[in-house]
Amino acid sequence: MDEKTHTEAATAIDVALMKKLIDTATKREPADLVLREAQVMDVFSGKIERKDVAIREGYVAALGLDFPAQETFHLKGAYLLPGFIDAHIHLESSLVSPAQFCKAALVRGTTAIIADPHEMANVLGVEGVEYMLRITRHLPMDIFFTAPSCVPATPLETSGATLGARELDSLLDHPRVVGLGEVMNFPGVIQGDPQTLEKIHLALERGKKVDGHAPGLTGEALSAYVAPGITSDHECIHLKEAEEKLKRGMYIMIREGSTAKNMSALIPLVRAFGVSRFMLVTDDRHPQDLLEEGHIDFLLRKAVYLGIAPNLAVRMATFNPAFYFNLRRRGAIAPGYMADMVVVKDLRDFSPVMVFKKGRLVAEEGILLEGIDTALPEPPPPSFNMRLPERPFAIPVKGTRARVIRVIPNQIATEEEVAKPPSRDGWVVSDPAQDLLKVAVIERHKGTGNVGLGLIKGFGLKEGALASSVAHDSHNVVVVGASDQEMLLAVRKVEDMGGGLVVVKGQKVLAALPLPLAGLVSLEPVERVAQEVQALHRAAIQLGCTLDNPFMALSFLALPVIPKLKITDLGLVDVEQFKVVELFME
Repeated sequence: MDEKTHTEAATAIDVALMKKLIDTATKREPADLVLREAQVMDVFSGKIERKDVAIREGYVAALGLDFPAQETFHLKGAYLLPGFIDAHIHLESSLVSPAQFCKAALVRGTTAIIADPHEMANVLGVEGVEYMLRITRHLPMDIFFTAPSCVPATPLETSGATLGARELDSLLDHPRVVGLGEVMNFPGVIQGDPQTLEKIHLALERGKKVDGHAPGLTGEALSAYVAPGITSDHECIHLKEAEEKLKRGMYIMIREGSTAKNMSALIPLVRAFGVSRFMLVTDDRHPQDLLEEGHIDFLLRKAVYLGIAPNLAVRMATFNPAFYFNLRRRGAIAPGYMADMVVVKDLRDFSPVMVFKKGRLVAEEGILLEGIDTALPEPPPPSFNMRLPERPFAIPVKGTRARVIRVIPNQIATEEEVAKPPSRDGWVVSDPAQDLLKVAVIERHKGTGNVGLGLIKGFGLKEGALASSVAHDSHNVVVVGASDQEMLLAVRKVEDMGGGLVVVKGQKVLAALPLPLAGLVSLEPVERVAQEVQALHRAAIQLGCTLDNPFMALSFLALPVIPKLKITDLGLVDVEQFKVVELFME
């Protein structure tokens, strides 16, 4: 089955299949499968009804009683829910291949996701996106994509590629590309940048959605951002911000990921305004969290714990994302809908007992029943072209007051502080006693030799260094450390691996995780990657690190579209002013 046919089968059924569904619904012909004695959640009315569900060729034919069937499962009063859908996730942030992600998430009830591959695109361009499309084509979980809108995300960093309107034009024609990815360049939209508006136009003229990314945007600026046709946002942190965006016509994606956790703050809006314009999303999901907590099932548990009725929580993770992205025949258990379904015994726990994909039982009690081919096609070309100056982390003293990045635990936003940096012989040094460390970003795509230098608080390191080639969005190498020598060792180890995560102490590598696929993704099984990430965290704690997830925090330090103070290979970035600023203020 070619790509076009494969995708069209998910949205359009031919006359022959229509006839089969009708004949099954009227009991003239038997169903392929009947799920008997199910408590079926109706996402349209919010009610739960005890029914049998008749399935024919992967689609629900009817709900009722006494359907003849080739095969029968007796659910004995267990709850039957639509398959879960994650409306916004970056697969690369799981650190594992899409096939490994599928292994971990499918058994948790996730049957479809909408992924924004802008991490891969920032490193490898169109070739990287096309590679992701190829390796996800035949997975049992349906993986849709949005075309990355901001590659590079801003002119304030050096990326490995540039995707203009011409490149996006071809990507948006792909049948599994369902929209334009989050438009992070909100200043460009507000200023009417022609190239940004052309990208939005290309998506809208094809009838595809345009996802937003506008942290903290309010008032006239928000209206200007929404006006071209941007209709969603997953960056809301505060209740009032989300409410204003809702009132301006946006869909609110309530994010609860491994780093950014916004559900507790935003869930009261669902109770106040109803469920129709809300979705549950992860954005980023760490491999250990996938295995230990789950995926969308974890978000459902938390939503119900926070006081949302189970039927409303389920709708935010099933029908709403399917409706928003025009994924017809998905997200509900109703005649003519795809038979992607999850069986659970408890509407507080949401642990899947069975998972059905297109009417086939694919997982039971957390175990996959069908093998997933995890072999990858030939990987994309190497993604490292890094050149370091002689003293890459040397910072000359140029004043008495310097800007300092302050990490906010469990958030991807940062704050700005001002401090007098310690120095020796006219050069700035790290001061672990004050939790004042050096941070740097080294360009790794074009061999420019660019090194952005700054100071940071919040990691808590007493010694050693952490380095990573995962550094949103351009994914240059980011490093934080207590000494220049340890920072250099960490960066060199990342380079030698062709990308990865590293913890060093003195002249010793304590832990490392190679990420050979674009410097972003491991080729190892998800269980092995989770173990190696745990080893990295233990090593970071050994150095004094106080953050729950230091590498996720490290990866977002280079993201110059999230306030307040960030760092790229071009230097410190004041996100609110959207410009590079000097380290020293005076």
